[in-house]
Amino acid sequence: MIAVLLNKQDFEYDVHSLIRAFYPGVDVHIFYEETQITEIYEKKFVILYEQDRIEITIFNEDGQKTAQDQVEVMYYADRKETKNHLKQLLYRMISQMKQETLPWGTLTGIRPTKIPMALLEQGKKNSEIAQYMRDTYYTSKEKTALSIAIANKERHILQDLDYQKGYSLYVGIPFCPSICLYCSFSSSPISVWKDKVDAYLDALCKEIEYGAKEYADRKLDTVYIGGGTPTTLMPDQMDRLLSKLEECFDMEHILEYTVEAGRPDSITREKLQVLKDHHVSRISINPQTMNQKTLDLIGRRHTVEETKAAFFMAREMGFDNINMDLIVGLPGEEKEDIEQTLKEVIRLDPDSITVHSLAVKRAARLSMFKDQYKEMTFTNNMEIMNMTAQYAADAGMFPYYLYRQKNMAGNFENVGYAKEGKEGIYNILIMEEVQSILALGAGASTKMVLASDQIERIENVKDIKNYIERIDEMIERKRQGFMKYGK
Repeated sequence: MIAVLLNKQDFEYDVHSLIRAFYPGVDVHIFYEETQITEIYEKKFVILYEQDRIEITIFNEDGQKTAQDQVEVMYYADRKETKNHLKQLLYRMISQMKQETLPWGTLTGIRPTKIPMALLEQGKKNSEIAQYMRDTYYTSKEKTALSIAIANKERHILQDLDYQKGYSLYVGIPFCPSICLYCSFSSSPISVWKDKVDAYLDALCKEIEYGAKEYADRKLDTVYIGGGTPTTLMPDQMDRLLSKLEECFDMEHILEYTVEAGRPDSITREKLQVLKDHHVSRISINPQTMNQKTLDLIGRRHTVEETKAAFFMAREMGFDNINMDLIVGLPGEEKEDIEQTLKEVIRLDPDSITVHSLAVKRAARLSMFKDQYKEMTFTNNMEIMNMTAQYAADAGMFPYYLYRQKNMAGNFENVGYAKEGKEGIYNILIMEEVQSILALGAGASTKMVLASDQIERIENVKDIKNYIERIDEMIERKRQGFMKYGK
């Protein structure tokens, strides 16, 4: 365990995240009084925020000082500059102590491409942006180049969208065939809730009617139905949902209509036909891995062959924009296992793939029952990430969006690769936060982009029972939020 002693309650998240990036899997505890530290920690960081400087001292478990340094900065003059100086100093000290660097340097946020995107909007050249990122955030050459390339791609894809008059729609279906070992999303086993799905749709349709009226004066650009696994709905339930959307929203001008089919064991010809009848333009069929032993371990109740069969069936029915999600860093998988997955997936020839670095969040069983899973290995490194990029490039796909999460294996990132014209527009919009997103359903979070530096959120409750029983309250939350902030 590592202790951090601060003399002010400030920048705790940034300090905690950066230390955890260097020490994955190690508990980091924040304190504000020396007397609070009653246990022996393998390291103790003492950070003093003074008016004209920041000083960091590092002690070992015996209480001996192992490093000390400071940086001059006017603490109250510019908060962003103060934070950058703090993280730079902390990064340099740990990096020197461990003889190690991080691919993303001091960046601990989930949207690193927002930095080059903003600088591009200011008219900066790629070379200027690269120099700024390396000097300010200590990002590696590879990650700097990746983020700038993706920012340019995103800017090109979004260039014709009207952020002020347009919006996107998210609809959440919080049911799954089973819950994966690593999952922390707002989803529940369909077997437990099958008798309540229609009641959930009743509540959701009520929220759909309200949301459509509120946004009737704006242009709908993209629709994304996610979860959970939307295809846990029966064909008649899916038809009911999509029909309601068409009844309430103007779908005539949408650029992209995505339904996350997701789990191969939830896909049937009848369900795909419903999607086809309602002009869904993009679907996901997500294997995560093409190694059966891993599927069994993580709780995916489908086979590799079922994944292939679902994909071929969708192609046969005319779906020409299919994404496949993969996860790098799954328990027990080494480079050879990941390469096997890449070979199998690329052989199917999807239109895009999204490569996720495993992030184990608090709610996942892997975090909740650490002792039970302590023998598992989680492998990810630069060699593996480069391999995934090469396989995507060889298949004619290029990176088009990127995001990061806390507690990622290897401190890497999630990258979306797509063939030209097959990029997921909604994926970019949700990450770059440049357009308002009306979100409906249990656990959905509406984002209102009021200005480049002002985003307001309206959250729905995650619990399905609460959502059904409190749907009028969820609608009232939106009404109050729209009245306060506009849309």
